[in-house]
Amino acid sequence: MKNLPLLFMGIFFCLAFSFSGLILSSMIQYGHLEPVTEFVNHPDTGEQIPGAFIEIGDKLVQGVNQPDEQTFPIESVGLAQQGKQTYINMGCLYCHSQQVRRKGFGADYERGWGDRQTVPRDYILQQRVLLGTSRTGPDLMSIGMRQPSAEWHYLHLYNPQFTSPGSIMPPFRFLFETRKIGDAPSPDALKIPDGFPAEKPPAGYEIVPTDRGRELVAYLLSLKLNYELPESRFSE
Repeated sequence: MKNLPLLFMGIFFCLAFSFSGLILSSMIQYGHLEPVTEFVNHPDTGEQIPGAFIEIGDKLVQGVNQPDEQTFPIESVGLAQQGKQTYINMGCLYCHSQQVRRKGFGADYERGWGDRQTVPRDYILQQRVLLGTSRTGPDLMSIGMRQPSAEWHYLHLYNPQFTSPGSIMPPFRFLFETRKIGDAPSPDALKIPDGFPAEKPPAGYEIVPTDRGRELVAYLLSLKLNYELPESRFSE
């Protein structure tokens, strides 16, 4: 019993050290980051220069963001924001990552998953960051650029074999419904490839995405790594 205070002190310091190393240090590094514009004004001359930080002599000085300029990263809103919740609920993050490794640390560039590595600033507007836990499927950080067609995504979700023969991804047919065609076919009705006659709906019917399906596709289309940051430029 006489060593009990020492035991509690040891436990306290272990927890405090872990909190400082894993949480506090990350917040110090991550918490000050803000969205940036593509160009900033030089603090002395007013000249427009790419990036948020400018080297003046031997010092790195933060430039001045231009008013009314688009800042990056861009926050997901509307259908895309709702689709992110569908993405989480369906467990997509367990098979897909959203992080592009730096050049030379894997084959992300060679696979076309991004033109630059992702950095902490890419995620500052996300309430929940979906880095992922594995790469059973490809990285999706820039899937909205690689596959900008909503029709492609609908076909892929309904049956991955339509767009990616040999894929091990399961079909998500519950994100679609088969219904009778009204006065005119729906603009987002699936166009089943000719090689899959058994998948086509009966005559007079069409397969259309549900609200959740539209939301998910809107989220996937919003995933774009089409901007540069001061700490991460496009690869040459």
